[in-house]
Amino acid sequence: MSSPRVVVLGGTGSVGRQVCAAFAGHGWDVLAVARSAAPHLAGFPFAALDVTAAEPRRLAALFTEPRADAVVNAAGGWGDTAEEMTYSHIRLVDRLVEALALTPHRPRLVHVGSVHEYGPVPYGTLLREDTAPRPVTPYAKTKLATSRAVLAGAGRGLDAVVLRAANMSGPHPPKESFLAALMLRVERALAAGEVLELSVADARRDFIDVRDVAAAIVRAATAPLDDRVVNLGRGEAVPIGSLVDWLIEASGFPRDRVELLDREVRSKGGDWTRLDIGLARRALSWEPRIGLRESVRAMWQAAGSTAGPAAGSAAESAAGSATARTA
Repeated sequence: MSSPRVVVLGGTGSVGRQVCAAFAGHGWDVLAVARSAAPHLAGFPFAALDVTAAEPRRLAALFTEPRADAVVNAAGGWGDTAEEMTYSHIRLVDRLVEALALTPHRPRLVHVGSVHEYGPVPYGTLLREDTAPRPVTPYAKTKLATSRAVLAGAGRGLDAVVLRAANMSGPHPPKESFLAALMLRVERALAAGEVLELSVADARRDFIDVRDVAAAIVRAATAPLDDRVVNLGRGEAVPIGSLVDWLIEASGFPRDRVELLDREVRSKGGDWTRLDIGLARRALSWEPRIGLRESVRAMWQAAGSTAGPAAGSAAESAAGSATARTA
């Protein structure tokens, strides 16, 4: 009996690379798809394809030759403008849904959504799958549009599920993320022997390790699902300051060279997120297993000395929650 097969779109990215590893660890044949190859996916079959620009029939061929049992959409880059995000997210999903409609056997589509689709909510709110989304930023609105396109496809017969993931931590975060930007500042201050000045938002967010998200995606690829939106998080609202402390601890940065500034910092994604993950527990038989302190430590250890140039803007996963300056 042949192994099940999954096609991972965005296989070279922060989430995609973990998804590829998770499926392979469960005995799946994996095809990673992205615009260009990356060294960390050298052990997987790879297809170089710009999904956004590809004709749907060409994309559908990846799902049929040979037959794919599941497709994971972990693709979609960050853009500085609404037009860029529309192209890299909404256009991509439109092409994907059209391609799946051309695939006779209809593999399960697992689309990676975002907690930010719900928009800012009052302090103490528990975000359930039936919470009405009210996003206010371009990124959040774009992510919601892609999820709605996937759900519309499910209404027309596609086998599809949206996993709305909390803010992610863990190894190899995207360079646009809050944690990656903060980690780079810590690295530079550590190397230069400088003081690290931090302004930390009084915000609490639900965070989850990217490897726990990947494990849930594997389960979602085959689980019998009546519900088409499932939240993924730890179900905890964690102070942003705790994440900053854990990163400083993991880096070994001297505490006497850290200066906390008394300056208000506002978070673009709201000051509170906490997801109800009861449905994920029931429908996917899944639990988050990696503690956030361990997750932040793994992020630092995986980075080594490979950090790239500073990101132009922090992604909304925690944008504006903390800033660091060396002096």
